[in-house]
Amino acid sequence: MFKYVPARRNSALVVVLHGCAQTAASYDLGAGWSTLADRYGFVLLLPQQQISNNPSNGFNWFLPGDTERGKGEARSICDMIEMAIVEHGIDRRRVFITGLSAGGAMACVMLATYPELFAAGAVVAGLPFGTATTLNEALESMVHVRARSAREWGDLVRAASQHRGPWPRLSVWHGGADAVVKRENADQIVKQWIDVHGLDHEPALEEMVDGYPRRVWRNRMGADVIELYLIPGMAHGAPLAAGNGEKHCGVPGAFLLDVGISSSDHIARFWGLTKHPHKLDWIFARRHRESRSEAAASPAVARDAASEPEFAKPRQAKGSLRGRSSAGAALVRLARWLRG
Repeated sequence: MFKYVPARRNSALVVVLHGCAQTAASYDLGAGWSTLADRYGFVLLLPQQQISNNPSNGFNWFLPGDTERGKGEARSICDMIEMAIVEHGIDRRRVFITGLSAGGAMACVMLATYPELFAAGAVVAGLPFGTATTLNEALESMVHVRARSAREWGDLVRAASQHRGPWPRLSVWHGGADAVVKRENADQIVKQWIDVHGLDHEPALEEMVDGYPRRVWRNRMGADVIELYLIPGMAHGAPLAAGNGEKHCGVPGAFLLDVGISSSDHIARFWGLTKHPHKLDWIFARRHRESRSEAAASPAVARDAASEPEFAKPRQAKGSLRGRSSAGAALVRLARWLRG
């Protein structure tokens, strides 16, 4: 597993699960999560699957031995989260999880089996919890979609733990032209969590955001509990808005699609993590982003797991400032003075 700790951090933790044929580092670089960590100050935890566990290098979101509370990969990810909470003084009320494809399906597993751990989650091109218990059922769910009633979906979540609420909020994203994991799976995910939360089946709000439709389900207090973004014409992957703007991050690549809207940024906003951006840290971090892009196999978010069996060491602000010009050094001193 890997982690990324920004130079100035707050008490929030975001767990990011990569998809098949990806690594923790490549998905972080592509989706832009460490860029957002620099910008907003949260700690990142990036579990890494091993080929020996799954030939496609994806999480085993469909095997009972890896998806039940206290077992296999679900237990392992839970243990990683607990370690990060203790080591970095994380506020247990500010733990979040997201993933793409197999990682998105595994995020659903974690939200169902350990709901007390998370304030909210996000699923990108994923599948609902409990849709499959074998490889054949997994493939069927991806391509043909296994539809159930809302109550049946909700019962699967309620049976996964002894927890009875409050439940995590959820952001769901899917491409309308996804041929790998059919977009109807997003509807089943929403149906499942609407039932868990006891919400009305009709959305409370429908709007356009950055040119794409967003639907929102709210609780009786008027709070946004579930949101759904369906991106028309988009294939299998995570929606990106590449660039250097405030709402931009990420690097396009396989299953990382620049369609003009950043799922990562909007997810962070839905979770409430963007209220106090660390603008100076963001400016300094941008100076090193190009080198991270050139070394996608081992970016600043992580070191090789073989040499760092527990956590990768965080990038230190002091080391990141070496070799700058005297003008740059003066800018650094000014920034430190402004920070207090």
